[in-house]
Amino acid sequence: MIAKRKTTAKTVKSAAKSATKTASKPSAAKQAGRTATKAAAKPAKKPAKKPAMQLNVIKPSVNNLSVRIFARAAKLDVEEKDVYGATRSADFLKRNPAHLTPMLEEKGLPRGALWESCAIMQYLSNKHGLEKFYPKNPARRAMIDSAMFYLIGTLYPYVARATYPALRFPQYPGEVGHAELEAHHKSAAQKAAMDAIAEPLDVFRSFYLSDKPFIGGAQPSIADIRLAATLEFLEVVDYKLPKWARDYMAAMEKKLGKAYSEPAADVRGYIAYVRSQAA
Repeated sequence: MIAKRKTTAKTVKSAAKSATKTASKPSAAKQAGRTATKAAAKPAKKPAKKPAMQLNVIKPSVNNLSVRIFARAAKLDVEEKDVYGATRSADFLKRNPAHLTPMLEEKGLPRGALWESCAIMQYLSNKHGLEKFYPKNPARRAMIDSAMFYLIGTLYPYVARATYPALRFPQYPGEVGHAELEAHHKSAAQKAAMDAIAEPLDVFRSFYLSDKPFIGGAQPSIADIRLAATLEFLEVVDYKLPKWARDYMAAMEKKLGKAYSEPAADVRGYIAYVRSQAA
């Protein structure tokens, strides 16, 4: 009987402990209430911050490619919007009567919008202090400006006349490619433009690059980005770039990495598509 009493005492003691533990635990309702209170106490997640700038682009374009590369290389907070087919809409024309891309939109701009690729890169470099792309030193900056102006005023018009027919881009009024002329006249004009590319292109080698890897020196500048993007278009007409130019483009892509290769893929993809349709 003594043994039985001991066992009974132990059993009672164990049951008492179990009851105490059970009593100390909050009920399911209380636990749910506490969880809800904790959840309510936590601050709600803030909505994703909208980028400060919007860049309206047409992806197969060289002018657009320049700014797309630059924005990535500079790690700027820019949201891209593809406006292919929408540049003549009433809404777009209200903001940009020139109906040109790329177009940067930002609150700080006097009219809210800015177009022309070189102007956009200059503005963003100035605003964000991006001296490695656009140096403040007056002499060095003058060389960058000169290279860009020479490109858009001399080299690019030849590239446009040589490549736009193959790219199926509209040509400029007043030029042979836009006029209602027989095909052989247009072909002759296109060939003349292709033949003319060599001279201004070599000016970049001998004058702007000289013995430096880039126009900007050791680092690519905004003029380098504009030149490399322009040369991308020549693939559509099988233009035989000199070795230095091929090496230069490879160096640009290696230096800038995905900032260059990802947007360049859109231009290259479009060129591949156009060529497949012509085959």
